[in-house]
Amino acid sequence: MTATAISDQPFSDQPFSDQPFSDQPFSDQPFSDQPFSGQTAIVTGAASGIGRAIALLLHDRGAKIIAEDINPAVEKLARPGLVPLLADISEDGAAECAVGLAIEHFGRLDILVNNAGIIINKRVVDMSREDWERIQAVNATAAFLHCREAVKAMMPNRSGAIVNIASYASYFAFPTIAAYTASKGALAQLTRTLALEAIEHGIRVNAIGVGDVVTNILNDVVEDGPGFLAQHGEAAPIGRAAQPEEIAEIVAFLASERASFMVGSVVMADGGMTVTAG
Repeated sequence: MTATAISDQPFSDQPFSDQPFSDQPFSDQPFSDQPFSGQTAIVTGAASGIGRAIALLLHDRGAKIIAEDINPAVEKLARPGLVPLLADISEDGAAECAVGLAIEHFGRLDILVNNAGIIINKRVVDMSREDWERIQAVNATAAFLHCREAVKAMMPNRSGAIVNIASYASYFAFPTIAAYTASKGALAQLTRTLALEAIEHGIRVNAIGVGDVVTNILNDVVEDGPGFLAQHGEAAPIGRAAQPEEIAEIVAFLASERASFMVGSVVMADGGMTVTAG
């Protein structure tokens, strides 16, 4: 990756400021191809799909990683600087375990990515309480618990970044996935509220509203989950679904100092789906 330098020319050439860019809080140093060197990240749902892409990208760019998932396949990610954690993120103590492992192995926590998510395909009248509560437990409550413990660990450092993987379903309704849309709406609001609470401690909280991404999340709902998502994504203005690596790049941006002025944002990465839906 080629490093790109911020211009050292006076910012007075721009229409809205006559101050040199070096006077701004954002660094004017050249961007590094290892921007996360010396930092530690927790990524939930890291065994496959978006989570796997995020864990590998952040690791490739210098971060130490705790890769958390209920799927034993997460253990295949093990390598120097990347520690798998086999856990049900919705269980009591899972968040504390993940944060504790980050501190134990790497001495600090700088980044949390709440990526894990599940979905069911049932109309409200056919949904049991157990169905509803399981979706909320994984998609919303586990994210809350991981955020809570991560912020506690980040506060002494006066810095940190949390990125929550929300959805365009945070804002738009779809029949048969009420539990999922409710959980993703909750995650978007958790992002905004925690952002206001955490920024005084130097911790930025943002989210990504993802659209159709070619992953296995629908494998329990349809016969060919990735194929269904790829086909459904063709309805977006961009004409296709995303690949997990495309979402991982946005996570890397939001977790880095390049996004230093972003607080409480839900960045839509849905190929333009919500532009037309809105």
